[in-house]
Order: sequence, then C-alpha cells, then structure tokens
Amino acid sequence: MAVANAEPLCVLTFDLQGEIFAIEATRVREILDPGPVTEVPGAADFVDRLINVRGRVVPLADLRLRLGMEPRPPTVDSRFVVVEAGDGPDAIAVGVCADKVYEVTELNASALEETPRIGVRWRPEYIRWIGKRGADFIVVLDIDRIFA
Repeated sequence: MAVANAEPLCVLTFDLQGEIFAIEATRVREILDPGPVTEVPGAADFVDRLINVRGRVVPLADLRLRLGMEPRPPTVDSRFVVVEAGDGPDAIAVGVCADKVYEVTELNASALEETPRIGVRWRPEYIRWIGKRGADFIVVLDIDRIFA
C-alpha cells in the first residue's frame, strides 16, 4: 500500500552491508569522517561509544546491531552521520556509522510503501517505509523508534 502523502520525501541515502538505507534529510545535522571514539563500558549494546562533535559529546550508535546485522569496523569510505532523534526539548543528537554515504534525493509519495509484514530481513519495527527508485529498494529508517 502506497503512503498517502502528497509531499515528496527528501532523504539522505547510505550503504549498510550492501543495502541502500535512508534517513529523512531534515533529521541529518552533519556528515563526518570517522574520528576518535571513546568506548563506554556498560552502555546499551548498540550505543557503546561517544564522539566529539564541535565540542559536544554525542553517542555513536551501531545501526547494524540495532537492525540485527553483524558489526563491522569502519572503512575508508565510512562516515559518521549525526542525526536528530525525537522532537522539541526531548530531541537528542546521535551519530550513526554508514559504510558509505551516497546522496540526498527525493522520493515521491507514489514510490513509498509501508513496510511489508513478511519478507524484510531487517527489524521491521525500525523501518518507516520502503522506497522504490528504478530497480532499487531504499529502506527508510524510523530514527525516532530506533532511539526511543
């Protein structure tokens, strides 16, 4: 079933283990080259490191673990994408590691489908929509649910 929204959705697309994922562009605050990280013992299994972003301490989440994938170390193409999760005064900045960042693009409402109940290999509760672009599928993540 297509999404009943007349407005196109502007997203940042990126790679995780060979799949194309996306985050709503309005949620993206910065894209950084991987830098030093500080390990946090005893933290949540998917948020166990901190990064310094312009003097602010920002938790770094491993989306792979949250989505049920195997963890991988960053590569030369990896980027830290700082996103805003939540709204208003409860909003938080969180960094996520992408294998490679592609582009900011628009997906028309007609190209967005609700997440199917079966046939999705990643955790469906964290997927907002499945976008179609030509023969490619783009998994649009629900940042608020991932970091709730």
